Amino acid sequence: MDYKQLFEAWISDDRLNAEGKAELESVKDNLEEVEYRFGAELEFGTAGMRGIIGYGTNMMNIYTVKRASQGLAEFIKSLGEAACKRGVAISYDTRLKSDEFARATAEVLAANNIVSYLYTEVHPVPMLSFAVRDLKTVAGVMITASHNPKQYNGYKVYGEDGAQMSPEDTKVVVASINKITDYLGVPSPTAEQIKKYIKKVPSSVDRHYYKALTKLTLSKKAVKACGKDLKLVYTPVHGSGYIPVTTILKKIGINATVVEAQKNKDPEFSTVAVPNPEYKETLEMGIKLANRIGATVVFGTDPDSDRLGVAVKNKEGEFEALSGNQVGILLLDYVLTRLAEDKALPSNAAVVKSFVTTGMAKAICAKFGVTLYEVPVGFKFIGEKIKLWEKDNSHTYVFGFEESCGYLRGTHARDKDAVVASMLCAEMVCYYTYKGTTVFDRLNAIYNTYGYVADKNVSIQYKGLNAMKEMNAVVDGLKSKTVESFDIYKVSSIRDYSKNLKKDVVTGEVSEIGSPLTNCVYYELENGSFICVRPSGTEPKLKIYYSVKANNKADADMAMGKMQAAVEELLESLK
Repeated sequence: MDYKQLFEAWISDDRLNAEGKAELESVKDNLEEVEYRFGAELEFGTAGMRGIIGYGTNMMNIYTVKRASQGLAEFIKSLGEAACKRGVAISYDTRLKSDEFARATAEVLAANNIVSYLYTEVHPVPMLSFAVRDLKTVAGVMITASHNPKQYNGYKVYGEDGAQMSPEDTKVVVASINKITDYLGVPSPTAEQIKKYIKKVPSSVDRHYYKALTKLTLSKKAVKACGKDLKLVYTPVHGSGYIPVTTILKKIGINATVVEAQKNKDPEFSTVAVPNPEYKETLEMGIKLANRIGATVVFGTDPDSDRLGVAVKNKEGEFEALSGNQVGILLLDYVLTRLAEDKALPSNAAVVKSFVTTGMAKAICAKFGVTLYEVPVGFKFIGEKIKLWEKDNSHTYVFGFEESCGYLRGTHARDKDAVVASMLCAEMVCYYTYKGTTVFDRLNAIYNTYGYVADKNVSIQYKGLNAMKEMNAVVDGLKSKTVESFDIYKVSSIRDYSKNLKKDVVTGEVSEIGSPLTNCVYYELENGSFICVRPSGTEPKLKIYYSVKANNKADADMAMGKMQAAVEELLESLK
């Protein structure tokens, strides 16, 4: 059926709920809207699915959620009766319809005689990841669209190891989903099945999570001396971080002043334009409060509390929003410094970052004698390293991070954890306060020690049904272009992650990267800088990453401008 026929099939079906009928009736004369809703199916990728909330095959609604859940149920049933009994842990954030979608997921599983453990209140991504392993379930589902605008929601699937489901298992789930053509015909459970198969997540899971985090503290002496009088501001931005973040800070003895207007659940996220703590504007209410009480640090978490945004007061007394790269190197430096000071740094310690994350991590790890691994974008690849090293004991994981404000210390979770990152950030403030300095001073000391690195992420927005196709076409076009330099920086090698190959520009030598396949082009520059271009896996955006090494900030900013202009010219030549 074409999109018009699908639209008519849905709106005329008696199984469509009243809300759906009314919504589709309101757009029936808007052909462009109808095509967007029914001209494609919401893609279920390696991180699940994400889309705008609304009715249609290309939207997030109760029927697309049930269809995805039925596909997951088929996968679990194929693993045998024991897997069905182990069940699925299910959580959700504060977004519109998150609780409804979570309940629908549990009901579909119940209709298939599969146990589910459903939270009765919002819980963030890291706590869901933890619950999967604590309860020994076979899978997990998190209803969230992370930091996306309020119009979005999503469905993330986790494997039994607590990391996002592997590409191999996801492929099987997707095959089962694609077999379901009747969106409105997914079976519903009986009252008996609901009673038998849908269970509450035991309160003990939360206690176990907090206990695991308290074991990761690094500066008890500094916290004891400074924690109670600390002037630090935290905002959950109406998300699921409020209770866990304030709980863990209280448990370790750190005082944080919470932005009252942003602590309650609000699916409209009415106090911010976008609930993304990467942006200074999102932290603005926290910054105003910090100025009022004399705090020097502000941090905030996104709706599912897997990302942490930080702003610090500079020498001029103004707040600067730090990038994910800057927070990452601060936390990396702090973790390695404290472990080394306490003589607790393992001899086989390893750090993991995505390959688009700042090049400065290499220098910091080298100083401490720590092995640094690079993986593709997506925290599941960091989770895979943790799982591998637990099996072969070749390395001890000490920290992992991504430039998109995602950090993880500890192996309690297998996804980025803004709760533990908030704890570390607050503890780090105590440590530097105890030492008579500030986080901002430490950041500049890092630059003075290792050299200045400017990192920047530019996103180009795409729209329409063909957005993903168009973005991939741009990346594919770059692979056929001969690029020897970006203005003042020469290209030393080019990585094509879609083929797992790296080519030396000077010698022409080709070698394997040793990485999972993903559509991405990465330009290594002669002085250790890099440029990377890839389509986002969760949003219709083409992402361009810049990491520029220079003698100082002024030189780096100048070089950054030249590199951006060169990339823009390159992209223009593809049109």
